Amino acid sequence: MIKIYNEPLAKDWPILLARPVMDASQLLPQVQLILNEVQNKGDEALRQFTLALDKISLKEFKLSAAQMAAAENELAPSLKTAIQLAKVNIEVFHQSQIQQVERIETMPGVWCWRKSVGIEKVGIYIPGGSAPLFSTVLMLGVPAKMAGCKEIILCSPPNESGTLHPAIIYAASLVGVTSIYTIGGAQAIAAMAYGTATIPKVNKIFGPGNQYVTAAKQLVQQAGVAIDMPAGPSEVCVWADETCIASFVAADLLSQAEHGADSQVLLIASSTEIVEAVQKELEQQLNVLPRKDLAEKALKNSKAMVLNNVEAAIACINEYAPEHLILSIDNAAQLADKIINAGSIFIGNYSPESVGDYASGTNHTLPTNGFAKAYSGVSLDSFVKKITFQQITERGLANIAPTVIEMAEAEGLKAHSNAVGIRLKWLASKI
Repeated sequence: MIKIYNEPLAKDWPILLARPVMDASQLLPQVQLILNEVQNKGDEALRQFTLALDKISLKEFKLSAAQMAAAENELAPSLKTAIQLAKVNIEVFHQSQIQQVERIETMPGVWCWRKSVGIEKVGIYIPGGSAPLFSTVLMLGVPAKMAGCKEIILCSPPNESGTLHPAIIYAASLVGVTSIYTIGGAQAIAAMAYGTATIPKVNKIFGPGNQYVTAAKQLVQQAGVAIDMPAGPSEVCVWADETCIASFVAADLLSQAEHGADSQVLLIASSTEIVEAVQKELEQQLNVLPRKDLAEKALKNSKAMVLNNVEAAIACINEYAPEHLILSIDNAAQLADKIINAGSIFIGNYSPESVGDYASGTNHTLPTNGFAKAYSGVSLDSFVKKITFQQITERGLANIAPTVIEMAEAEGLKAHSNAVGIRLKWLASKI
């Protein structure tokens, strides 16, 4: 089911760990056309694309207050309770990321500090499709609200009734989303990036999506609209040794594979016996999954690498830089500190990725496709910009002036030097 590679050499890792590369040569021009149409024609283009791509004719994109209120009544009380608990845990974790302003005196009379300010307008994209990702509404809406974003808009593709799954609407209302729009795909990204008569322009766009949404985010970023991070198909790496429980490992691999056929699954095991035990569990568990076909396709493109040497396994994981990493190994907590490239790490046999996906409190919006080498997952910081301040007293200016004048004149920037010197002369004239 999963291709097995026994003790592959380090020189071969980059090839074995390479993600499938999508040919964007035809995709990007198509997406750019959609962006241009929405930018030029606004709501008219949105209606045309919604009819053509979502097969539904919509006059209004914005959900009414009545529609939002009605959604709560459509959900089972148990699901509402679960969503509420997840929200609380996410709030508790992200609350710890709030930084208080601290004034620093770098030298006598020279004061510097930094303040976090919420991005005024943010847009959240939530995929519709076969899995309504209301959990992502929590992951993005909670920190946006806590960061102080004044306007939080949400776009998601309409269902056959022209509305959204009630759990998406309920979660959005719970976290304080300002407005909800039934627009999906690249056209939704365009609407948030450029603004239309109905949908306001935002300063930064968040959220996962298919290849068209991903391409649209990359293109609007080039046009000056900020996005959360580069994104690709979701992925998990499980590192397992003789202390693992094969059924747990298989369940973790399948929980990722069921996202879609392009999801990435990687098993790093200390022996072939572990791989064989996991393979048997995969076959048994796969047969009872409602999304068996999707998971099966993902597994066919996935790999198992047998690496008995601990240091080699660590090096391989850091090379892969997985979105999610599960450590089903002995001394997992200690070895976790040696991982420097990963979006989120799940330590031990009782830390399944699905807990982080929904309710532990950490954010599940994470870098994929190896971007964990340079990017962090979404956090409170993603929704703020940090402004630095400085305040110089008369004494402070006198103290720092020789340094600034010396450096400015060495760079040949006389006006910079004068901006300090003229103040010193003025202060001297007051004495």
